[in-house]
Amino acid sequence: MLTKRSKACLTISLSVMAGFFIEQTLVISGFVLPSYFSALFGYACTILFTVSFICFAIDFLYTVKSKKQIYDDKLAAIHTSNMVAIYDNEGLIISANQNFCDTTGYNNYELVGSTHCMVMPREMIRSEEYRSFWEQLNRGIFLRGKYRRRKKCGNDYWCYATYSPIRNGSGKVYQIIEISSDVTEEYLAQQELAHKNIYLEHAAKILRHDMHSGINTYIPRGIRSLERRINQDIIDELHIESPLKLIKEGLLHAQRVYRGVYEFTNLVKKDAEMQRSKYDLKSILEEYISKTAYADQVIIEELINLEVNEALFCTAIDNLIRNGLKYNDSVSKLLRVKMHDQSHIAVEDNGRGLSQKEFEEFCKPYQRKKGQKEPGSGLGLNISVAIFNEHGFRMSIDELQQGTRILIQINEDYLDDCTLIRNLK
Repeated sequence: MLTKRSKACLTISLSVMAGFFIEQTLVISGFVLPSYFSALFGYACTILFTVSFICFAIDFLYTVKSKKQIYDDKLAAIHTSNMVAIYDNEGLIISANQNFCDTTGYNNYELVGSTHCMVMPREMIRSEEYRSFWEQLNRGIFLRGKYRRRKKCGNDYWCYATYSPIRNGSGKVYQIIEISSDVTEEYLAQQELAHKNIYLEHAAKILRHDMHSGINTYIPRGIRSLERRINQDIIDELHIESPLKLIKEGLLHAQRVYRGVYEFTNLVKKDAEMQRSKYDLKSILEEYISKTAYADQVIIEELINLEVNEALFCTAIDNLIRNGLKYNDSVSKLLRVKMHDQSHIAVEDNGRGLSQKEFEEFCKPYQRKKGQKEPGSGLGLNISVAIFNEHGFRMSIDELQQGTRILIQINEDYLDDCTLIRNLK
């Protein structure tokens, strides 16, 4: 790329020299210049052309150098952050950078001249998959993916790699360039998560099936059998009316919790979809809360009819209610569930208050406020967030001077047929 300076000098010198060589005698404004002056003028033009050519050469060399510098910078960046190795078409290692040596544990002297098999798990070297790998590269097929490789010490590592075949003038592949990055930590983390998900699936199966018999069959059957065998006189004589009531209410609570756990763990299954039906939210929440010890501290106002999973929705709201009562220093603890506006359900308490920033921190698993005196697992808020996310709802905090207002934003797709919403509008 020529600079403006070079272009101007070159244009002027070529134009003037063209005139000098065509007309040896120059005429300017009607005056005929002597031939010696024309010669002098020609020498000046020659000097000017020479200067212009030098400027052109400098600019050209500078451009070439700049392009080479850019290329070298890019190459250096690749070598700095990646493993780079070059192979011939038979898999012999021609060169390997320091990152490749550091990851594999071999030095450059050990690698160069050896085959790619040096970094392959022994059991894969004779596999059909590995043979196909090299066949594709020799056909000029570009390969990219996550690959298992082996270090000098015998430990496996995982890399995300690209293999680029290079062709010679006749079109035959003669070299393959590997550019890769070590993703072992990421891979192991994914494997650990996969194993934990398997354990979770087993635990979910136990909860869904094995606990079902005890909570929904044996204990209820035992209570009914006991009630048939004792009459009210025996109950009064033994003073067991209150214990029997506690057993029944405890069983109802356990059954509600079981239904919530059942629906929640159902989501662990592959391609699982959450079951929904349309409910009057006020009715199902009142029925759920009525069996709790804190029912008289909760006010549930008019809510909408909405498609939800009853067990999960009630569990999520109940978690928020219990948090609002638990982290509350007021003399009269009170909590209210209501419609904040046409697209938000509000859960309000008169407790300590919670900011949006604190909410974002505490909605993570096992996160609790430092120095918190109340016992807890740090999971309740996280579970509520997960349940509402499955419904397509979003939670946020509307900060108050006293207490907390948690807003649950309802997905607009579910608002088309809500009678209360139409009234609010």
